[in-house]
Amino acid sequence: MNVHSESSASQPIRIGIIGVGAVSDYHHVPGIRIDPRAELVAACDENEVLLEQRKSDWGIEKTTTDYETLCADPDIDAIIIATPNFTHKDMAIAAARHGKHIMCEKPLGLSGDEVHEMRNAAVAAGVVHMTAFTYRFAPSMRYIHHLVTSGAIGAPRHFRSQRFLDWPETSWGWRQYKKTAGAGDLFDMTIHRIDFAMDLMGKIDKLCGSVAQFCSREETTSGESCPPSDVDDWSALIGVFQNGGVGVWEGTTVAKGYNFNGFGHELAEINGSAGTVRYHLHEPNKIWIGKTGQDVDAIDVPEEYLKPSGSPRDVTQGKPADVFRYDLIWEFCSAITEGRDAMPSFDHGLNAQIIADAVLESNTSGSWINVQHRLV
Repeated sequence: MNVHSESSASQPIRIGIIGVGAVSDYHHVPGIRIDPRAELVAACDENEVLLEQRKSDWGIEKTTTDYETLCADPDIDAIIIATPNFTHKDMAIAAARHGKHIMCEKPLGLSGDEVHEMRNAAVAAGVVHMTAFTYRFAPSMRYIHHLVTSGAIGAPRHFRSQRFLDWPETSWGWRQYKKTAGAGDLFDMTIHRIDFAMDLMGKIDKLCGSVAQFCSREETTSGESCPPSDVDDWSALIGVFQNGGVGVWEGTTVAKGYNFNGFGHELAEINGSAGTVRYHLHEPNKIWIGKTGQDVDAIDVPEEYLKPSGSPRDVTQGKPADVFRYDLIWEFCSAITEGRDAMPSFDHGLNAQIIADAVLESNTSGSWINVQHRLV
């Protein structure tokens, strides 16, 4: 895909953020701050109180509660969308219509059909489009990608992923309703692991899956009543990859005792014909590796894989499980300045969404679902 670029060494990429909550404050804004090619110039949110606070927090003057106004602003080159799931489609299409490059939080939409519309609008507009799949940027994940694709562990055979969180059983707000979130743990957490599994192992051929709900979440954190949740808080799937490998994913937000300073437990592992590699979120600057006759053991990620080449991030600063997320901005800006596709793009967000949709389909039908012809 050919994309247009409007930035230069003397003209930074002027970024507007839609959605000024924690994700933007913790990940996107710090990433913009350290990249000399980027400048945060505007923000949009329906919460006027928080929006006013961000003017001070982020040092910006231009704010609005209307995303169409932000998207139409000629002094903005790129848009980051970090809002509830049900708003993503209309915002992304508006950004594309006005020729803005787009990075959008996952899941891109409530369904594959929505994401198709977003992707088609961005492609038609010739703008950079990126899905904020943060875990691809973990140093350990980058190194594992190298080991797998270089053949260091032989033919990849088995993939497995665990994402266990110990969250309160009170309301998730908009995240606990299908009409605003699409699904629960499946769309919020497992979809990340679906994406990086396909990045490591290739596309999925067929799958079976299941979701379940254990918490009705009928009270807010302050004890007020609210409509009960209608989404999952546990999800799992078994997949067969097109290369013949197999995968197993499980995620839950109600795994008691898995707090780990709020990070929860995450493991991803590939067993190859010549060795095993493993990733843990808690220590993203290490991997665990072993071959026949050995025990899987930890090694440090080599320095060249601690960040992408050219990233302005100081790998000695900050919490390792947080700061690798800043590299999303580096990739977004690099794709814009170089006139290339971002990685991961809306194509990857779409494929992950198609797989997640198929899990829900399998849960309803009790059947294996063939997905190979649905993927882009």
